[in-house]
Amino acid sequence: MRGGGRVPDGLVTDSPAVRAAAERLSVATATGAPIAPVRDLIGRDDVELAYAVQRIGVRHRAGAGAELVGRKIGLTSPAVQQQLGVDQPDFGVLFADMNVTETPVAQRPPLLQPKIEAELAFVLRADLDDEQLDAISVRGAVDYAVAALEIVDSRIADWDISFADTVADNASSGWFVLGAERLSLAEFEPREIAMNMTIDDEIVSTGTGSACLGDPLIALAWLARTARDFGDPLRAGEIVLSGALGPMAPLRPGARVRSELFSGTKTLGAVDFTLEEI
Repeated sequence: MRGGGRVPDGLVTDSPAVRAAAERLSVATATGAPIAPVRDLIGRDDVELAYAVQRIGVRHRAGAGAELVGRKIGLTSPAVQQQLGVDQPDFGVLFADMNVTETPVAQRPPLLQPKIEAELAFVLRADLDDEQLDAISVRGAVDYAVAALEIVDSRIADWDISFADTVADNASSGWFVLGAERLSLAEFEPREIAMNMTIDDEIVSTGTGSACLGDPLIALAWLARTARDFGDPLRAGEIVLSGALGPMAPLRPGARVRSELFSGTKTLGAVDFTLEEI
């Protein structure tokens, strides 16, 4: 499940505002103290500047030795898009130390304001850099899928985010957890799955595959096209968190989280996580 550990390619839009926003987010990570939104520096909706800030942060981490293992897709829910006043998803980068499945607590990045959501993750067996990238063509590039949990986080105080704030902040990434059952796409249709997520045995979120841009494979195709156009296409071995299947929930220390995915009455897979400490 490795994406090669490369430093991401692609051009970075450089300006004093972009550098200042990246530095502000870096300070939040280093100190563990949330910071003011960066939209005063780069605007609320400037996609190019927001991703430029994100890429500076990603390159800084990669240059320091962090291993890139995949990407995450955010803002796939129409309700969340409406809340933020946007009409498009966003994406961020996943590093190996964010993978709670494999990384000991002491080696994980710090969390500031965690929330949790249930997703379907794909692991790729082929690069996605072709000219034609749609839900049908990307399906063949998927090695397998797994149930996943994403611990989303924000360096922005009180989650006071616009579209540009969350993009700049690596799409509000924190940690992620992958289930053990490897699911072949020959066994189920991602858009038809159902999900429930419990915290301490209480259901806190339910959803479906169709809540994720209509189909998690449509979300994957969107990411594949966008990453390719940014000059850093998806590669074989990468993990892709395809987006939330239902509402996120607050996460407190000691919380026991479980997500289960279903196809009809059949349980496809499950994933568990307990937040030991922040």
